[in-house]
Amino acid sequence: MASASKYGPLVGAVDQGTSSTRFLTKCGLPLSTYFSAVKLKWMLDNCQQVVTAINEKRCLFGTVDSWLMWNLTGGTKGGLHITDVTNASRTMLMSIHNHKWDAELCRFFSVPMDILPEIRSCSEIYSVMSEGSLKGIPISGILGDQQSALVGQACFKEGQAKNTYGTGCFLLYNTGQQPVISEHGLLTTVAYQLGRKQPVIYALEGSVAIAGACIRWLKDNMGIIEKSSDIEKLASTVKDTAGTYFVPAFSGLYAPYWQTDARGIICGLTQFTTKAHIARAALEAVCFQTKEILDAMNQDSGIPIPSLQVDGGMTENPLLMQIQADLLGIPVIRPSMPETTALGAAIAAGAAEGVQVWKVGDKLDSCTAITTYTYNPSIGDSEREKRYAKWKRAVERSMHWQSDEEDSTEDVKNMVCRTLPFGLFFFSNFVLMRMMSLWRETS
Repeated sequence: MASASKYGPLVGAVDQGTSSTRFLTKCGLPLSTYFSAVKLKWMLDNCQQVVTAINEKRCLFGTVDSWLMWNLTGGTKGGLHITDVTNASRTMLMSIHNHKWDAELCRFFSVPMDILPEIRSCSEIYSVMSEGSLKGIPISGILGDQQSALVGQACFKEGQAKNTYGTGCFLLYNTGQQPVISEHGLLTTVAYQLGRKQPVIYALEGSVAIAGACIRWLKDNMGIIEKSSDIEKLASTVKDTAGTYFVPAFSGLYAPYWQTDARGIICGLTQFTTKAHIARAALEAVCFQTKEILDAMNQDSGIPIPSLQVDGGMTENPLLMQIQADLLGIPVIRPSMPETTALGAAIAAGAAEGVQVWKVGDKLDSCTAITTYTYNPSIGDSEREKRYAKWKRAVERSMHWQSDEEDSTEDVKNMVCRTLPFGLFFFSNFVLMRMMSLWRETS
C-alpha cells in the first residue's frame, strides 16, 4: 500500500519556475489550470480524503465521459473505467504521439497511473447498458465536446475547420495524421479516431473565453438588453460601432495570448456613443477573437482556411455571422442543425465496428449536417485591416491590467498618505474660519 507522502507535495511540482510550455511537445498543451492534471494535482496536495482513497485503492480518476461510462455499465458492480483518445488528450497526462498515459507527465503531477482510465478509440463497442429501459443496448461512441462538433460538421479532410459559438468559442482545425505543435499560442489535440484500426487524426484548437457570456453580461450586469436575443435588433440600429471596441477579457485572454492578468475594457467612447454601439462592439469582439485564432492557425499550418463552418446557439444571429464573414474575409457556412456536437457523437457511435449504421470514409459525409446558408464577405481588405488594427490596439490596452490595478492601488495609498497633511491643514482652517464666523454673528 502506498504511503500518504507519495501522493502529497511533489519535488519539482508546479511552481513559479516551471515554464508554461515545458510539456507542449509531449502533450500539446500549455501548463494551465484549465486542464485536468493541474486540478488533480491540487486535490492530491490539499484533499486528504483523496489521498486516503488512493492509498486504500478505492479512488479512480477520469473526465466526465469516464464517470458516465462507469455508471452506465454498472458502477461498483463491474463498471467500465475507460475514456477515449480525445478526452485523454485534454488532461495533460497523455502523450499525443503514442496515445498512452505518459510516465514523465504522471510523475511530474504526482498522479498514480493505476487510477487513470484505459484509453480507447472514439468509435467501438465498449460495453452495453447495464440496466434501465435501454439495458443491453451497445455503447459505441465517445468524443470530447469540440471534437464531436468537428465530426458533426464533417471536417474529415486536412485543412477543414469549424467554430462553435456558445458561452465561449472553440475553433478546431483538422491537421491530418501528424500533430502540429503550435508556435502561436494554440493547443494541439486529438480530433478523433473512428475505430481501433483507424488512424488518429489531430487538430489545432483555439479557445475564446467570452463569447455568448459577453452578451449575457450586457443583459444581466448592464441592463442594456432584456433578453439575449435582443442583441441583434439593438446592434442593427447602427451601421457600425462608431470607433467603439470592446475586449471582454473578464477572466483573462485565452488563445493566442494566454494572458491571465488581462481584463475587459471598452474604449473609443465619445459623447455620441450609445448602447447600440456597445452592443455591436460586443458582437464584433466575438468575431475579432475568432479571426485572431484563425490567423494563428493559418500561420501554424501554412495552409489558409478557405471557409469556416460554424455551429452553436449564437449562429442563429444573422448579423453576427455576417460580421464574422466580413472580418475573416472568407465564407462562413452555417448548417441546418446547429447542435453538431450531438450529431458527431451519434456519427461515431453509428460507425463502430459491429454496429455500422454507416461506414467510415467518404460516405460518412452523407450523415452529417446539411449546409443551409453561406455568409460571404461584404467589405474590402483595406477596411477589414483598418478595423483589425484598432482591435489589436484595444487588446494591448487590456493586457496586464490586474498587475496595473494592484500597482494603482498602491499609488492611491501613497497619494493619500502624501496629501493627508494638506487635507488636515485645509479641514482645520475651514473649521476655524467657521467658528470665527459664528462668534462674530453672536457678538
